Amino acid sequence: TRLQVEHPVTETITGLDLVEWQLRVASGERLPRLQDEIELCGHAFEARIYAEDVPKGFLPATGTLHHLHFPAGSRIDSGVVEGDAISPFYDPMIAKLITGGPDRASALATLGEALDASRIAGSVTNLAFLRALAGHQGFADGDVDTGLIARDIDTLVREPEATAEVWAVASLHALGLVGVAPGFSLWQPFSWEVGLVHAGEAVSLRVTPEGKGWKVETPAGLVTATTTIANDLVELRSSEGFFAFTLAAWPGHVAIMNDAGSFEFAIPDPLDGDAADAHSGDSVISPMPGLVRHVGAVAGQKVARGEPLIILEAMKMEHSLAAPRDGVVASVGVSTGDQVNEGIVLLQLEAAD
Repeated sequence: TRLQVEHPVTETITGLDLVEWQLRVASGERLPRLQDEIELCGHAFEARIYAEDVPKGFLPATGTLHHLHFPAGSRIDSGVVEGDAISPFYDPMIAKLITGGPDRASALATLGEALDASRIAGSVTNLAFLRALAGHQGFADGDVDTGLIARDIDTLVREPEATAEVWAVASLHALGLVGVAPGFSLWQPFSWEVGLVHAGEAVSLRVTPEGKGWKVETPAGLVTATTTIANDLVELRSSEGFFAFTLAAWPGHVAIMNDAGSFEFAIPDPLDGDAADAHSGDSVISPMPGLVRHVGAVAGQKVARGEPLIILEAMKMEHSLAAPRDGVVASVGVSTGDQVNEGIVLLQLEAAD
């Protein structure tokens, strides 16, 4: 027989290896113990970490795991490693994180700490949701039923917002200034302007030398700080205090991570016109790899904001992609039956007047 996906919880509170038992029985051996010989000790939790977009209705996601770290001291069952791709063709579970303790409260506290210390970059995940659930008072009190999530859905699915310090580290990285102190040079500009894309929005930030550090004007506020970096750990010091982050970078992207979450930024090439169009609000972009099932628009057609234009099949589900605004279709880059990758411009609207 097969084991339930939650079998690590049973193993944690019994100290038994059920997979070993399964193999022994399959080899013709008897069960090592009878039911009344099994002792239960303590409490355990299992959190399933998925590549999924929780605010979009737990939509399955894809991506490459450019950074993957779990804290020592917790059990991690996973079939992926850093560098692996989350495919649209299989279940997008990244890992199961299992914690135990002498009672429910201590096991839950350990779970929350382990989730806070987990770091994943390269795909959206449900880590923020799991952290919120582990810290939910009703869940902590044991007031649990199938309606718990629906009753407090707005709180549980709320994604953390990038702070000014997160924006500052991302912008300094984009300019190659993390861990660098300003130095006077006749050739050094008085300030830099850097473009970042976060949560689908293109933002321009300004970075200016300020004493021994940098002044960064961000959407979340002004930061004046110094930074140091060792491997992937960045420390930022400002008048607001000390902040520690994990930084992961890959071509054209950077992720800034802390206990609150993972904040990913695209770093557009200002000379790449296609990249600029992709973030201009004039495009319908593939949110994940998939199969184009239907194209409902042609060049020259007038469309209204929210009007379904393309149906994409991915993760065994159909996803309707809508017009981002009122406008006229300039071009359609795909046909029914095409297989597309994530981030591909499927349809382009004419530039707004």
